Amino acid sequence: MQNISRQIFLQTAAMAVWLFLGLLQTPNAWSQQKTYCNPINIDYGYTPIPNFSEWGRHRATADPVIVNYKGDYYLFSTNQWGYWWSSDMLDWKFIPRKFLRPWNQGYDELCAPAVGIIGDTMIVFGSTYTRNFTIWMSTDPRADQWKPLVDSFDIGGWDPAFFTDDDGKLYMYNGSSNSYPLYGIELNRKTFQPIGTRRELYLLHPDRFGWQRFGEYYDNTFLDPFIEGSWMTKHNGKYYLQYGAPGTEFSGYADGVAVGDGPLGPFDRPQSDPLSFHPGGFARGAGHGSTFMDNDQRYWHISTIAIGVKNSFERRLGIWPAGFDKDDVMYMDAAFGDYPRDLTSGEFTGWMLLNYKKPVLVSSTLAAGHPANDAVDEDIKTYWSAATGDKGEWIQSDLGSLSTVRAIQINYADQDAEFLGKQTNIYHQYKLYHSPDGKKWTLLVDKSKNLTDIPHEYVQLTTPVKTRFIKLENIHMPTGKFAISGFRVFGKGAGVPPDTVKQFIVLRTEKDKRSAWIKWSPVDNAYAYNIYTGTAPDKLYNCIMVQDANEYYDKLMDKEKVYYFSIQAVNENGVSARTQVIKVD
Repeated sequence: MQNISRQIFLQTAAMAVWLFLGLLQTPNAWSQQKTYCNPINIDYGYTPIPNFSEWGRHRATADPVIVNYKGDYYLFSTNQWGYWWSSDMLDWKFIPRKFLRPWNQGYDELCAPAVGIIGDTMIVFGSTYTRNFTIWMSTDPRADQWKPLVDSFDIGGWDPAFFTDDDGKLYMYNGSSNSYPLYGIELNRKTFQPIGTRRELYLLHPDRFGWQRFGEYYDNTFLDPFIEGSWMTKHNGKYYLQYGAPGTEFSGYADGVAVGDGPLGPFDRPQSDPLSFHPGGFARGAGHGSTFMDNDQRYWHISTIAIGVKNSFERRLGIWPAGFDKDDVMYMDAAFGDYPRDLTSGEFTGWMLLNYKKPVLVSSTLAAGHPANDAVDEDIKTYWSAATGDKGEWIQSDLGSLSTVRAIQINYADQDAEFLGKQTNIYHQYKLYHSPDGKKWTLLVDKSKNLTDIPHEYVQLTTPVKTRFIKLENIHMPTGKFAISGFRVFGKGAGVPPDTVKQFIVLRTEKDKRSAWIKWSPVDNAYAYNIYTGTAPDKLYNCIMVQDANEYYDKLMDKEKVYYFSIQAVNENGVSARTQVIKVD
């Protein structure tokens, strides 16, 4: 008996060693991903609204809220028929849940939801202009355990947000309009009845703040700007009322912030700069979001990214590091905001984009205005589509020279998608190969057995590879054609960083101090520039990436304040030194 047991033990041990060695030979085995890249890679639902799909069915969500509850992170957003939770902000698990009651039918499912924490209880409420929407409660949302807290919330509210102050008092904020301000009110914690009447808190002032003007180019020729998406953060005894503006369709969609001494204001100290702002690069727009703290007491901000191709409300989500400086100025770090960033610190990894507008080869192209180079043009609105969604369709990117590759992002586009609403049990499968010479190929990443939905797949390589060509081969698409809006390869090139920018000039318009014309001498070996700006030389918190140009029309400024500017050049090998800060009266 002892010999048989010993034999079984040895066989089991040998099998374990064999499995371990096999895993070591598998591409990216035991990968411990420590970085992420915007847009975040979650299984976004498809818009459930037929009228929004007449130009093509597509994924869409917006208006995100993340709360830290009992050490886990919970993410809610518009029209997803459920929510996500994560223990690390990287691996998000979706929990299907319809929050509509029988008398709620006809409403969008949790449009722009409010999520709050009261003691040990999470509460959730969807936007409504009537009394018919339920407030839900849970002490175990990971297990999908919910029950009605209030059947019909009397006062309702569109784009609502909950805030519990340190003294236990509960407040609700709401508002989404280009005519009316944001509102706030205290609620009775037991009955959820309003205490008093709503107060007017903040209204946009586009005549003063340039970034609040409506339109892709802040021209205000179509509509007045919208204020929406309230959120409240308390820091050092001050109250920071955040809001989205001027319109969710635009690259300049941003979150602003006004500061007050109480939860209902007055909010008479607006920060001039947008708080959450990312108008350039691949993932553009950073409005209508929420601010939360991780388990290491670091602040983050999640917000809405604009696409707007199939519909004006085609959108994604991004997470950005945020915080407060020594003077209690609230900021968000959007520099290289859609490049790989460290998940624990939020810092930029220094991994550069290696294949911007570099040569591309593809297996086929759909004859519908979606050429191959649209996959590497750093524009999420454009995409390449293969003729089919079949196994074996591929796209190959030439980095131009041998480079050190550390991460790859695959952004799938929706071409001839068939779905409406949230889908489960759908998945992507693919293989990535690399080659130093374009002739001999080595398997780099194998996701041919993947059974998850990964529309913005991001893979950090366990071991960096020195190579020149990266090839993506389709195995399975969940629906539609094999289409890619961004095939993005990150790492370091073998060349030198760009030279420092020269002749950097900022000409502020004399009759309209909200605007300026910025020009600089182009740098030969740069593919982009980062313009840093702010209201103090040590507070250049806003960053605007400009590609393929050596000028920019800045229409963001508070006409009553002095501004400061600096610029750096960017290429696949690194960044230049920033220029000396310029003061502009």
